[in-house]
Amino acid sequence: MRLGLHIGYWGLWGDAREQLAAVREAEALGYDSVWTAEAYGSDAATILAWLAGQTTTIRLGAAIFQIPARSAAMTAMTAATIDQLSGGRMVLGLGSSGPQVSEGWHGQRFAHQLQRTRDYIEVVRMALRRERVLYDGPTLTLPLPDGPGRALKLTIAPVQERIPIYLAAIGPRNTALAGEIADGWLPTFFSPEHVGLFRARLEQGAIRSARTLDGFDIAPQVNVHISDDLDAARNLMRPALALYVGGMGSREQNFYNALVREYGFDQAASEIQDLYLAGERERAMGAVPDELVDLVSLVGPRERVAERLAAYRDAGVGTLLVSPLGATREVRLSQLRMLAELAA
Repeated sequence: MRLGLHIGYWGLWGDAREQLAAVREAEALGYDSVWTAEAYGSDAATILAWLAGQTTTIRLGAAIFQIPARSAAMTAMTAATIDQLSGGRMVLGLGSSGPQVSEGWHGQRFAHQLQRTRDYIEVVRMALRRERVLYDGPTLTLPLPDGPGRALKLTIAPVQERIPIYLAAIGPRNTALAGEIADGWLPTFFSPEHVGLFRARLEQGAIRSARTLDGFDIAPQVNVHISDDLDAARNLMRPALALYVGGMGSREQNFYNALVREYGFDQAASEIQDLYLAGERERAMGAVPDELVDLVSLVGPRERVAERLAAYRDAGVGTLLVSPLGATREVRLSQLRMLAELAA
C-alpha cells in the first residue's frame, strides 16, 4: 500500500514556503504521491504545476479537478502540460463537485452527471491519445455541428503513454461508473469494513466494460492524528465530519450524509445535519459518534493506527491519501514522519 500526502486546499499547510517544505519532506520520506484539491478558492492545476518544478520523484495527483470548471479539452491540455513539466508524474483525478458549487460558482447545471462524466472522460482520453476530437455524445458534441469549429488534436504529447484517470465518487451508481471507465477510485470517508459493498459496485461497473479490477487503484483520503490521547485525536476529526455529514449540500441532497447512513449511523446522520443546518456547529461536532470517527479516520496511539493501516491494506487499498491534522505545522510534519514509519 502506497502513501500519498493529501495537502487539500491552499493554506492548510501554511504559506507557499511551508507548503513546499511539507511536500519535499513527504518526497524524502518515500511518499508515492501528493494530492491537492479545489472548491472555490485555490485551483488544483496551478499548485500541481508549481510543485512539478520543485520536486523530482513524487507523483502529482489532482483530487480533484472539478468537471464543471473546465471543458474536457482544457482538462486534457492541463494534464498533458503538467505531465510534461514533471517528467511524467501526473495523476488526473476528476469529480463532479456538488450542485451548490457547480451551479452557484461555475454556472453549470448539475444534471445528468453519470452521462456527463462518461462523455467528459471519453473526450479527455481521446485528446490525451492525440486523436482528432470528433465526438457526439448525449451531453457533449465536438466540434459543434452548426458553426465553424474543426476537429482538432492536442499539439503536445504527455510523457506517460496513458495518464491514469481516477474518479471521485460516493453514490452507488457513480462508484460503479468508476469501476467501468476509470483507472482508480477516490472515495471520501472510506470504511475498510465496508469494502465488500464498494467492491461489488466497482465490479458491477467493470463487468460493463468487460474487464476486471486487476490494477485498479482504490485510493481513499483519510484524516490522521497519532497520539496517546485518543479523545483529543478524535476531536480533531469531528469538524470535518460535522461539516460534510451536516452541511455539505442541502438536506435533500447530501452525498456524505447518505454514505454514513449506509454505515448504519442513521440517527447520528439526522442529528448532525439538523444541528449543522440550524447553525449549531459545536453541537453538531459533539454529535459525531466515536465509532464513526474510528471507522473513517486514523486516530490514537501508534499501535492502534498500525492496526488500522493493516485494515486498509487488507481491504485492497492501493494508495492511501493521508491528511495529517494538528495545531501546528511542526505537529503535522511529525505526524507525516510517524505514519511513514508505521506504514513501512
